[in-house]
Amino acid sequence: MDADIPHPLTLETASSRPERSGPPAIAAHHVEVRYRNKVVWRDATFDVRPGEFVAVIGPNGAGKTTLFRMLLGLHWPSSGALSVFGERPHRGNYRIGYVPQRHTIDQETHIECEKLVRLGYPGARWGPGQRWPPLQWGPRFALKAEREAAAQALEDVGATELGARPLGGLSGGELQRIFLAEALVGNPEMLLLDEPLSNLDIRRSRELVETIHGLVVSRGVTTLLVAHDINPLIRCLDKVIYIANGRVATGRPEEVLTTETLSALYGVRVEVLRDSRQNLVIVGGEYERGEEGA
Repeated sequence: MDADIPHPLTLETASSRPERSGPPAIAAHHVEVRYRNKVVWRDATFDVRPGEFVAVIGPNGAGKTTLFRMLLGLHWPSSGALSVFGERPHRGNYRIGYVPQRHTIDQETHIECEKLVRLGYPGARWGPGQRWPPLQWGPRFALKAEREAAAQALEDVGATELGARPLGGLSGGELQRIFLAEALVGNPEMLLLDEPLSNLDIRRSRELVETIHGLVVSRGVTTLLVAHDINPLIRCLDKVIYIANGRVATGRPEEVLTTETLSALYGVRVEVLRDSRQNLVIVGGEYERGEEGA
């Protein structure tokens, strides 16, 4: 690494803006992650405060989805400590809503959107251990609560008019709203969104980001969103988690998305530029020919 490249990778934000109230929603301390005996990233220390909107970015294969798998209790750190809402991550955490990467829905898929959203509701029929509604309240109440929760989730993502339509007839942007509503229907405290902007054009990406940001504000839901292009998100974000070269940099966008910080992360000189539209362009490192966004 060049001698003039700075080394600190974890950037504290407390001195530059007020802290969110309460303990961290996510806390990582010197976490190392391995997959099939290969180190994915190491010595990562960061936190996410309740109600923050966070972008998780970096090149393909850097370990962005692995972070989500750990938060969902599907993969364990090889060393270090990771907690979600003060507890060790575990499977089936009703406090987390998750939208995985999706493949294109076949046009012959006739299930109505409202019915798909209701499948995400943590109702009594899913067995013991769920918080809502209590089993003793009976199936009639459970069905009513399920329908009301689905209607509210669809309204919150601006998709009320899509409820009766079949999934197979929706556009990519409409599908993402339905998947988002499905993740919201259980009223989670955290959303994990894995590349919801992929395959959307610029207009649809910005519209979906505005919807998600509205949920962060109105519901106070902590939200992590994996993306390759930071530009549709940057005006809404509280924090960036940038994963590359087996390392993790965290902080406010203006702290992380700089020539100095990304050069330290990659271990080679990286230039962070702006084009004529004020979009970020990263040049160098693994982006040898230049790539808009991240």
